[in-house]
Amino acid sequence: MAATYTTARTVEFCHTDAAGIIHFSNFFLFMEQAEHEFLRHLGLSVVTDGPQGRISWPRVHASCDFQSAVRFEDEIQIEISVERVGQTSVTYSVRFTHEGHPVANGKLTAVCCQITMDSAPRPIPIPEEFARKLTA
Repeated sequence: MAATYTTARTVEFCHTDAAGIIHFSNFFLFMEQAEHEFLRHLGLSVVTDGPQGRISWPRVHASCDFQSAVRFEDEIQIEISVERVGQTSVTYSVRFTHEGHPVANGKLTAVCCQITMDSAPRPIPIPEEFARKLTA
C-alpha cells in the first residue's frame, strides 16, 4: 500500500554530544528532513497553495526508539515509509541504519491543515492528489 523513500545523512560534528555520539534530538531533525525530501520526490510539498487555501502538515506525534550509537562522520541511511493515510492525517515509519545495522526506529504523524493568518491551523481532509501519491 505505502510509498517508501530512502535517503542518507552524514553525522556532522554539530550533531554530536560531548561523547562524540549523535545527540538524540538530531534523529527528529533527520526524520523531518527525510519527510520533506520524500514529499518533494513525490512532487508534493509540506506547504501547498491550492483551492482550499494554504495547506501545511503540523506534526501531532513524533517518537524515536534507539538501538545503537552512531558517531561523527558515520553515514546513516534513513528509510521513510507511509504507514497509514487517514482522513486528515498521515503516519510515517522511519528506520535508521548504519552499515546495515539498526540504529533507531521512529514514527511521525502529521495532520493536513488549512493555514490562515488570523486563526489556528484547521484540520481538513487530505486532498485526493496527496492521498493518491502517498499510497502509490
